[in-house]
Amino acid sequence: MPFLNRRAALALGLAAPLPLWAQRPRDTLVVGMTLEPPGLDPTVGAASAIAEVVLYNVLETLTKIGPDGQARPLLADSWEISADQKTYRFKLKRGLRFHNGEAFNAAAVKFSFERAASEASTNKDKRLFAGFASVVAADEATLQITLKSPEPDLPFLLGQASACIVEPRSAQGNAQMPVGTGPYQFEAWSRGASLTLKAWPQYRSPAAIKRVQFRFISEPAAQVASLLAGDIDTFPRVAVARSLAQFRSDARFQVIVSGSRAKTLIAINHQRKPLGDVRVRRALAAAIDRKAVIAAAADGFGVPIGSHYVPGAPGYVDTTAINPFDPPRARALLKEAGVGALNLTLKLPPVPYARQGGELVKAQLAQVGVNLKLENIEWAQWMASVYGQRNYELTLISHVEPLDLGNYAKTGYYWGYQNPEFNKLFEKLRESPREAERLQMLGDAQRLLAQDAAAIYLYQPQWLTVAKKGLKGLWADMPIFANDIAALSWS
Repeated sequence: MPFLNRRAALALGLAAPLPLWAQRPRDTLVVGMTLEPPGLDPTVGAASAIAEVVLYNVLETLTKIGPDGQARPLLADSWEISADQKTYRFKLKRGLRFHNGEAFNAAAVKFSFERAASEASTNKDKRLFAGFASVVAADEATLQITLKSPEPDLPFLLGQASACIVEPRSAQGNAQMPVGTGPYQFEAWSRGASLTLKAWPQYRSPAAIKRVQFRFISEPAAQVASLLAGDIDTFPRVAVARSLAQFRSDARFQVIVSGSRAKTLIAINHQRKPLGDVRVRRALAAAIDRKAVIAAAADGFGVPIGSHYVPGAPGYVDTTAINPFDPPRARALLKEAGVGALNLTLKLPPVPYARQGGELVKAQLAQVGVNLKLENIEWAQWMASVYGQRNYELTLISHVEPLDLGNYAKTGYYWGYQNPEFNKLFEKLRESPREAERLQMLGDAQRLLAQDAAAIYLYQPQWLTVAKKGLKGLWADMPIFANDIAALSWS
């Protein structure tokens, strides 16, 4: 047997002496992340890794989404909603400043939202902000938003990373050095390795953690090794399922299995022939065994889904029976569609679930006569080519935003889905003032997407967090991707 260094041996689960953990100061923290963010401004970039670093840490929002999925006050102290759900009046916190000393006020919020809605905006939720009929700074601490159509979920949507409030004079530089109102400031970024934030002394409530370093570790074996070596204090959404028993039996660690609002799916480019044919899409869906994919891609930590919605979310209906695993039906649908030998490419971003799941998907599609070529790409390529230019046929990806059904009604969205019936239903859903009616239409929307096989819906991920014992304040559930560092402390 060749010699292995200690970390490699630990990663492979081999007998090796337990490392003597270095004692770091109790006001510091090292957080593991699978992906490195491409930039640090979530109002111009869609990558979820951006929010993992800056949301609620450096940049803040009017509201804050908690682990229970509820929106609570953050930069806004309170808000009132008109009876028709088209006018929101926010009362903002007074006396706050951005890290560069500029005042936080209603004018800064107005600037942020109008920037997000502008013609030049690359905000992933641009459609939301473009739906504001007006944004009025009534005074320094009062902001009124009038919507073109009702949006009952606005307080939640304004707690997401795309709605972060930026300081007007420094906004253009936020991708490299974000300036916000949060408890932490940007300190340093060693590309490809780590990023460090330091506590901002002027924040309104001092944080227990004074310095946090995010370390980027993409390989599952390296993630396991870094935790066992004591190099990482907490690793949210970590790929250690195959080593989970080891961590659960080790008194040095705590393990949290979290629910999510994420949807792991195979996105389909509807503008590429023959993928515009619903029979072909249904055939592809029928060829995939969701439970087998969960075992391969998520090591068993997932719940099958049949549409773009997950168990536990308000209005969820089980649609998994609409496109069940049925290879004979898949072959019959392809024959009915007049498709002979079908050659497709599946683009896989660098996250473990995609690379692990892609091989199984290829094998399953081969059973119904579909030849699938796997193409591994880096995250920046995925964002630019797949998401930005629609240069793909199929891609395996997790959509992590909780309230993103509206993407199917977006003109020009990367999967090119176009269905006037869905658009009409979604608009009615948004405009209904009655919750019971909205929930019913949510069910109708889920069923319509499933019947249309708008994507190949796979599973709702369950996230794993491994952390050192004694770290308090970790989220039990993760409705959004965020690492709320100011909520953490050491016992």
